[in-house]
Amino acid sequence: MSSTLIRNATILTMNDRMEVVNGSVSVRDGRIASIGPESSGHHDVTIDAAGHLLLPGFIQTHLHLCQTLFRGYADDLRLLDWLRTRIWPMEAAHTASSLRAAARLACLELLRSGTTSILTMETVRGTDAVIDAVAETGMRATIGKCLMDDTTADAPAGLRENGRAALEESIALFRQYNGTADGRIRVAFAPRFALSCSRELLEAVAATASELKAIVHTHASEQPDEVAMVRAATGTGNIEYFDRVGLMSPRLNIAHCVWVDETEQTLLANGGAKVTHCPGSNLKLGSGIAPVPELRARGVSVSLGADGAACNNHLDMFGEMRLAATLQSIRRSPGTLSARDVLWMATRAGAAALGLEDEIGSIEAGKKADLILVDTASSRLAPSPDPFSALVYSAQASDVTMTMVGGEVLVQDGALLHLDSAEITAEARAEAAALARRAL
Repeated sequence: MSSTLIRNATILTMNDRMEVVNGSVSVRDGRIASIGPESSGHHDVTIDAAGHLLLPGFIQTHLHLCQTLFRGYADDLRLLDWLRTRIWPMEAAHTASSLRAAARLACLELLRSGTTSILTMETVRGTDAVIDAVAETGMRATIGKCLMDDTTADAPAGLRENGRAALEESIALFRQYNGTADGRIRVAFAPRFALSCSRELLEAVAATASELKAIVHTHASEQPDEVAMVRAATGTGNIEYFDRVGLMSPRLNIAHCVWVDETEQTLLANGGAKVTHCPGSNLKLGSGIAPVPELRARGVSVSLGADGAACNNHLDMFGEMRLAATLQSIRRSPGTLSARDVLWMATRAGAAALGLEDEIGSIEAGKKADLILVDTASSRLAPSPDPFSALVYSAQASDVTMTMVGGEVLVQDGALLHLDSAEITAEARAEAAALARRAL
């Protein structure tokens, strides 16, 4: 593996002290070798980063790569109608080729906009096609097969599975793929939400994930209608129900948590569960604004995710960071969630959600070299005396000039080095049109 020296950068380390360092970062064998003064040793590649911010790659902890081809087909609907009339029929119509096209299109957008690691929930079938496609792109990803057993009566037949068979397939995916692609690919267990799975399946997921030390990823408390349905069916709210079936643990990552009361917030904190805030999706589906400051004040680690292209409609972390900060200014007051807080959520909290805090999320010697460069030359970013403010409130995806994963440069000067973006986009358009004809 080649060595790289990135010199003359303004380095946002995102370490515990949130240090900003002017200098260089040396990358050797896929890891960060040194930060600060320029290393005197030989490097195969030298990148002059003058006028750039160097920071850890963004970590998105809630995505649906399989839904990327649904962009523009599911607008202006509330959550349950959105699922029943658009998302579930389109997921049921996926093929291996359309899943591959969706995953590649998503990774194209993610890498160009500085996201280096993801946690994604796919559909019930074809997860191996998604894993193979993502592995080829060079991204770091934790991928879960969506679990929906045959109790989900209002889902299309193509999305309903026997619970035991669905879990066995997830276990087989874990054993085949977890830790592959030089450790970049990991496999999670992903029950869709409380009412899409029988209690028996949720309990089995909890036991299996505990045994395998695997991430569990699900949705909860996204909209009041959904919360009311869960309470009517189980007698409790989402969070207490997850606790009762044994899912609550530091390996549990729950997307949304918009409608969680103080008791539920305390349960999340006591159980060590992680929450993913998806402000763009929550706004577009009319879900509400999550109580992020309250969750963080109780010690809950909250990270960020764009959700899917069917409900956002972009996968850009810059947009999510700006929304996360500014929405709390309306809900509480300006500064309640600062630019520094939000950048922490986009990096360090994401690493914690994946159980990879010792490997990624900050620029520190020994950690994996998942790094991005953001160009500050644009008039849009001038004068930007505070780099944290510049990133959260001013920067855009187009300002990312380099994306590196594990020491390998995947995006340089805004262009993907190992992927044909025109071919990926053309394939995605064709597959999306064919999928829509099958489903709608």
